Amino acid sequence: MTALRLGALAWPVGRPADIGDFAARLDHWLGQAAGRIDLALLPEYACVELGAALAGRVVADEAAELRAMVGAAPAILEAMRAAARRHGIWLQPGTLPMALDGRVVNRAPLITPEGRIAFQDKRLMTRFEAERWGVSPGRAPGVFETPWGRIGLSVCYDSEFPSHVRAQVEAGAWLLLVPTCTDTRHGFNRVRFAAQARALENQCFVAVAPTVGTAPWSAALDENRGQAAIFGPVDRGFPEDGVIAEAAMDAPGWAIASLDPARIEAVRREGAVLNHRDWPRTPFAAAAPAAFA
Repeated sequence: MTALRLGALAWPVGRPADIGDFAARLDHWLGQAAGRIDLALLPEYACVELGAALAGRVVADEAAELRAMVGAAPAILEAMRAAARRHGIWLQPGTLPMALDGRVVNRAPLITPEGRIAFQDKRLMTRFEAERWGVSPGRAPGVFETPWGRIGLSVCYDSEFPSHVRAQVEAGAWLLLVPTCTDTRHGFNRVRFAAQARALENQCFVAVAPTVGTAPWSAALDENRGQAAIFGPVDRGFPEDGVIAEAAMDAPGWAIASLDPARIEAVRREGAVLNHRDWPRTPFAAAAPAAFA
């Protein structure tokens, strides 16, 4: 099995006038990595930069932007599929709010170079999504079959919950993709620290792609903080801090690395520690208070 050339993009939130304008921006950024990557990872809600224009709003309005995005989701998804075909890459274009079973769900597509598509939904909602946007939990975590083996995807907040990622790892994932959208360094660091923890405890690769920049015209994407990065196990054969590649904080651009699934197989078998093997099969029982003598 060959190594995967992965690119995680810190996406600068812009102000596209329409879906065609967004597609041109997508082409621009994918073109920057042309010939260097097999799979591109973009941030959660990157395409929501379209919301204000699609809603015809000058003043940011959360509800109007969400309705417009859900209505335009099929056309936006088609633009993403066309980009994957044009560039001949596997594309994880972030997430988009979509109608599913009578609810609005945050869906993350993975698109093949031929334009075939499969989804991973976000399962755990942030307060903004649940209390202000009315976005609902989607379907359970799964994995994607790719030429490089099975890959998992945990959208932003989902990555902060070990059991969500562990379900994907136990289904065969050696790489986890984390598209994220956070408006503070606190928020981004929660995702970053969680991503590094998931890489450590599962002895796998984890890639993070955030939105960056300010967009006062957008209700959902007004402030964006983060850093594109790719992490690995903290063990022999990997960097001492587990950082495989990273871009600058709060700056647009790519973090790119060649990831070999054989290295994950080896560290899970021969590492200095065997976190992946030693994961408790049943949860620890609740501890009683210690008795002082």
